[in-house]
Amino acid sequence: MKKLGSSGLDRRTFLTGVATAGLAAIATSAWAEDAAINDILASPRRGNWDDQFDARSSAHAKVASFQPIASPETVSFVQAAINSYSQIVANGGWPNVPVTTKLQLGVVDPSVSILRKRLMVSGDLSASAGISNSFDTYVDAAVKRFQARHGLPADGVMGQFTIAAMNIPANIRLGQLQTNLERVRTLAAANQGARYVMVNIPAAQIEAVEGGRVVQRHTAIVGKIDRQTPILDSKISEVILNPYWTAPKSIIQKDIIPLMRKDPTYLTRNKIRLFNEQRQEVPPESVDWNTDDAVKLMFRQDPGKINAMSSTKINFANPYAVYMHDTPQQGNFNKLMRFDSSGCVRVQNVRDLNVWLLRNTPGWDRQTMDATIKSGVNTPIAVTDPVPLHFVYVSAWSTGDGVVQLRDDIYERDGQQALSIGTNT
Repeated sequence: MKKLGSSGLDRRTFLTGVATAGLAAIATSAWAEDAAINDILASPRRGNWDDQFDARSSAHAKVASFQPIASPETVSFVQAAINSYSQIVANGGWPNVPVTTKLQLGVVDPSVSILRKRLMVSGDLSASAGISNSFDTYVDAAVKRFQARHGLPADGVMGQFTIAAMNIPANIRLGQLQTNLERVRTLAAANQGARYVMVNIPAAQIEAVEGGRVVQRHTAIVGKIDRQTPILDSKISEVILNPYWTAPKSIIQKDIIPLMRKDPTYLTRNKIRLFNEQRQEVPPESVDWNTDDAVKLMFRQDPGKINAMSSTKINFANPYAVYMHDTPQQGNFNKLMRFDSSGCVRVQNVRDLNVWLLRNTPGWDRQTMDATIKSGVNTPIAVTDPVPLHFVYVSAWSTGDGVVQLRDDIYERDGQQALSIGTNT
């Protein structure tokens, strides 16, 4: 669980890396600008939604907020951001930062003066910092603030993903805010209840909200572009400790069968058992893996540390057969791309969320839960007071004080062609 410090969501704009030479040619013409944006979108990688912010940076710390996305305050702040960005666009937008050298603290280069101007226009750097060619501590803090607002690693280094995000034109960002205003307005108008969980898909982030404040914020891994996490509303009704994992047909066909053709020991090594329609166990060696006949069988993985859901499965009614869960691959939460599941949502530090969900369920404090997980025994727990759950798609919002959060439009739902090109993986 990440207590505040995680930033918000979206923009598929830089779902990919961009060739450094490509961005340098941006400012010469409208055609060059479009080409540069397309390069950003066509790149195979993008920035990071990692929300481990550097609290030591005062500029960076201002990005953190207890404010939920689904709140009337967020609506007001997005409207204010739209007014601000409209003025920026009317004034000619912001300059493109050329790629001449790796810009970071201590570097002196002519492109730093352009970087300063760019950061001043977006409000990340105070005008009092002045214009110079020196990448000083003021610029370092401003770049970290910019990175935090865009869900990038706040390291202060102007890498290709930060430059890609920085060189998205102001008018496109304005359109992104306008599109998401209606989404935020709809969320704020709904009665979310005293406490609820919200999964923001483009931000790959989870908010546990109580009393109008975010009490827990978790990094998530959500669906791939071709296996998208759905938009839904439900209630969390069950937490299963040490769950069995049953592979869906899509994973059997797309992943497991090809793996078995390469490595016949895959199922045994991963403690995945096969069962027929009569619930009789089927030996893997009796299956013809050169066909797709195996999809007729049930693939069930035993509980344990290598289980695909590890310690926890969180259930809620939905027509998509998706759920939330733990994962044995904790390092994936630090990846640049966190769109890597088959539609379900993986939750970092899920035990903290479990404790919060089961707070009113008798007999399930943290100590008891940890002991149960250690035992390895499959243990379904009905949640006494089912908690409302919302999977939403918000790629741009604001938490006030000039903090505008922008993320990749990973599923191309923002209706802006310039930010929805090159989504092939």
